Amino acid sequence: MNTMLPTSTFVPRLIPRLISIAAAALLSACTLGPDYAGPPDVAPHATQNGHFLRGGDAVQTQASQLNNWWEGLSDPLLNELVQRALVANPNLNVAKARLQQSRAALNLEKANAMPTASGSALYAHAKLPPLSSGGSSTTLNLYNLGFDASWEADIFGANKRSIQAARATSEAAEASLADVQVSLAAEVANAYISLRDRQQRIALGDQSIAAQEKMIALARQRLERGTASNLDILRLQNQLEGTRADLTPLSAEMESYLNQLATLVGEEPGALDDKLNAAAPLPLPPAAVAVGDPTELLRHRPDIRAAERTLAADTAKIGQAEAARYPSLKLFGVIGLGGTHASDLTNLDDFATILAPMLSWNFLDFGRNAARVTQSEEVRNEAEMKYRQTVLEALRDAEDSLSRFRHGRITVATLARNKVSADQALDLAQQRYRAGTTTFIDVLDTTRQQLSAQQNLLQAEANLTRSFVAIQKALGLGWNS
Repeated sequence: MNTMLPTSTFVPRLIPRLISIAAAALLSACTLGPDYAGPPDVAPHATQNGHFLRGGDAVQTQASQLNNWWEGLSDPLLNELVQRALVANPNLNVAKARLQQSRAALNLEKANAMPTASGSALYAHAKLPPLSSGGSSTTLNLYNLGFDASWEADIFGANKRSIQAARATSEAAEASLADVQVSLAAEVANAYISLRDRQQRIALGDQSIAAQEKMIALARQRLERGTASNLDILRLQNQLEGTRADLTPLSAEMESYLNQLATLVGEEPGALDDKLNAAAPLPLPPAAVAVGDPTELLRHRPDIRAAERTLAADTAKIGQAEAARYPSLKLFGVIGLGGTHASDLTNLDDFATILAPMLSWNFLDFGRNAARVTQSEEVRNEAEMKYRQTVLEALRDAEDSLSRFRHGRITVATLARNKVSADQALDLAQQRYRAGTTTFIDVLDTTRQQLSAQQNLLQAEANLTRSFVAIQKALGLGWNS
């Protein structure tokens, strides 16, 4: 006994009709919602000028060919730290995981556009009560193998728009990963620069302490000969204690940057102490920097690309919302084999088939779908405004960093000349003091001025290198696919 629906003349007549319905649905299919036409032109004047405004002679107009820009600082240890961070930094791995999630979501949307199919197997044993008082109970075995499939025709492009949105979202996640790489490389470089700056300032402080201790020893000798006073010695000692006090916060900051660099490369605090404790010169940037033009920045900077891809995704989602306002057509099919005996499962001439279309339309929703469309349109408008803001802020970052770099070079040159003068003044004051033609106050003031000149020059050099790093970050350099 076959418990499935019999295949008679009903199915042969139904199949051509279902095929005709599906073909008509596909032929009449359309894609609702706006087609994405690219991002708006946010900064026409910047791209038409073809160059940045604030760089001056400190920059070159050709595009940078060094994506690993930190190599331009010629510091092998910095190169190693950046490469380690780009492999093991936890925040970077979080962005990688989000990229994999978005790619999986794209694959899911592609799969949702395809038919779904499933199989089933059933065995049932039933014991039925007698139909009359004198009758006996009846047992029944049921065997069945079934296969069913379904597919929703994409009449109004909902699946197409969902795939477009998922693909753009995946590309936005890829750009966001690149943006994390850009920020991470800059953060490592800035922490390294600050570490070397503090180490150099501590070294200068130690040199100043040694010089001041020698001056105190000399002053005591002069006191014994009656050519100096206790007041002179007290003033020198006060200056010495002040210099020592200034070193304490510098040491704390140095240890903080050691900890920061360790965590940036995915290590625990203290893991890099042996490698970085020894003082090293501050890395200095090249004399001129290749920056390209604003158009190159708009193409290369990851956060701009992420904002543009988000705008594309939100544009596609409008079509998804529009398609939900119209009817949907689903096609169902079932094939089954079975009967009351296990041998019935092998009887391929006796099977049941069901093919059926289902048309559904939620036409009375009291404006719900219309509200969803409006919501999607406003989300897309918000994405466009965010894209515009991202572009403007990127251009401002580039111009600000170029301006700081240009003026920073002037500052370094000025302070370098000032330090040379301060060195000469200190040497002359010490000679006059040993000859007895000047006072301790003059030597004390000259020493303070020379130390201040050294500190100012070192700080200006560190700021100049940070400006170089800021330029590379503003240009969106430092990422690899």
